[in-house]
Amino acid sequence: MADPTVDSRNGHFTVRFWGVRGSIACPGKEYERYGGNTSCLEIRCGDTLLIFDGGTGLRKLGLELMKDKPPNRGLDGYIFLTHTHVDHIAGIPFFAPFFCSKSSWKIWAGHLLPEKRLEDVLCQFMADPIFPVPPTIFNAGMEFCDFKVGQMLGPFGGVTIKTAPLNHPNGATGYRIECGSSAICYVTDTEHEIGALDENILGLIEGADLLIYDCSYTDEEFPNYVGWGHSTWQEGVRLARAAGVKRLAIFHHDPSHDDDAMDRIAAQAAREFEGALVACEGDILTIA
Repeated sequence: MADPTVDSRNGHFTVRFWGVRGSIACPGKEYERYGGNTSCLEIRCGDTLLIFDGGTGLRKLGLELMKDKPPNRGLDGYIFLTHTHVDHIAGIPFFAPFFCSKSSWKIWAGHLLPEKRLEDVLCQFMADPIFPVPPTIFNAGMEFCDFKVGQMLGPFGGVTIKTAPLNHPNGATGYRIECGSSAICYVTDTEHEIGALDENILGLIEGADLLIYDCSYTDEEFPNYVGWGHSTWQEGVRLARAAGVKRLAIFHHDPSHDDDAMDRIAAQAAREFEGALVACEGDILTIA
């Protein structure tokens, strides 16, 4: 597998998938090959660590980071949330670096203002009677950062991030992560309109090296889930073609899609779009 430490001056990225499932974590042998943890990505450019979403996959990522932690030093990084539905934040209370006193972390969200703030939402999530301890249990330096979707964020160690609104209940944010001449776009959770490509998404993903897209359903299944806030792998292909995207990662797999179903989707998508792949938990992609 690729070394996740790369030279930001050359615009090299690595992306590691720690959680690829949508809606709810799915343990069991029928999910072994593609993975059952919910949304979490580790993206590195140079020494900069960026994490996108804090689903159940965040716990395992945290344990891995702690293995590499230098003695008597902390771990610093950034977490960007698409939104705060439970499947995208369930790993936050179990992220080991938050309990390291020498660490410093910033968590960002762009879908809550002006009605709510991220710190308040996470405090409500980690509160009696739903959860036994509040975020004050964390020993790391914690900063909760709200922004208005559409803003550009950064730079973070040479990385800039563009944002766009997504069509999802209670709102969500799509991200374009740029380092040098390379760009990765993370677009989940979002629902498309049949026959109309989303202009917000097209503007965000134009010419990207990699699009990680909400492909919860197939086009055939989609009419049964209108209003649920998700899309299809075929819509991902249509967007990728229209925007000149090089590679498409099929992501946010529906709980009803076990490994055999994902095999079928992978085969169909590969025939439709040369750069299509199905995201698997543990996979590492290098973008140069």
